[in-house]
Amino acid sequence: QVQLVESGGGPVQAGGSLRLSCAASGRTFSIKAMAWFRRVLGKEREFVAAVRWSAGTTYYADSVKGRFSISRDNAKNTVYLQMNSLKPEDTAVYYCAADREYGSVYHTNEYDYWGQGTQVTVSS
Repeated sequence: QVQLVESGGGPVQAGGSLRLSCAASGRTFSIKAMAWFRRVLGKEREFVAAVRWSAGTTYYADSVKGRFSISRDNAKNTVYLQMNSLKPEDTAVYYCAADREYGSVYHTNEYDYWGQGTQVTVSS
């Protein structure tokens, strides 16, 4: 089992920045990729960004390219999401996820473990 704990969410004004962290514990050696998804109330969870754990290859949703950056610290088993130039439409609950397989990084059903989520609220 892998446990994921997110932190770093909160309120921010449009144009501001936040950094989310996700610390993994347990059988972390099994992790092949980690990702951030987000969900707006009443909508499906959507892909934001992902990183392959060993190679460090990154992937982004078009809506966040150039504004968000995902990174990982293998020694700390932690993944980060640096969010800059935030917009009101970025308001959502952000979830961290971990995948044990080398599958697609874009789909929620690929991921085996999920964090509890952290709220990000961007005001205009």
